[in-house]
Amino acid sequence: MKRKKKGILGFFDRFSKKVTKATGSPYAFVSAFIVIIVWAVSGPVFDFSDTWQLVINTGTTIITFLMVFIIQQSQNKDTIALQIKLNELIASSDKASNRLIDIEDLTEEELEKAKAFYRKLSDLAEKEDDAFISHSIEEANQKHEEKSNSQRRPKAATIHKEENNKKETSKATI
Repeated sequence: MKRKKKGILGFFDRFSKKVTKATGSPYAFVSAFIVIIVWAVSGPVFDFSDTWQLVINTGTTIITFLMVFIIQQSQNKDTIALQIKLNELIASSDKASNRLIDIEDLTEEELEKAKAFYRKLSDLAEKEDDAFISHSIEEANQKHEEKSNSQRRPKAATIHKEENNKKETSKATI
């Protein structure tokens, strides 16, 4: 599935990938540390002049400015790839809610509503002592109601229901 982009976008993509990988390495850190040490040691030689300070300030400013764009390009690409992978997992899972596909395209207000939705789902799951019981508020409410109603029944009816559930579960696992 690997395809090479052509032109300036392809060049920038390959360049940013290599630069991001190189600058994230221990060698890059050691190199930068050595440059700082050499600069600091050379201070007395240049009488800690304005030019001496300007060299490090200008150098670090230029490098930082350019690295912002290079790292952002890599982050954008990685984020898109990660979102596609998550969307595939959601789409392929029978128990996952398809409402979550492309959730990153929602507004902040819509994301807050979704967060509240899943917070409520989490609260219901805590009451059930099982985070994997359901995947929607509707199902969580329904299962919670069923459990609440079953706890109100006489003890003999509950025991009988549990025995039937165990039989059904053992049949399902066979």
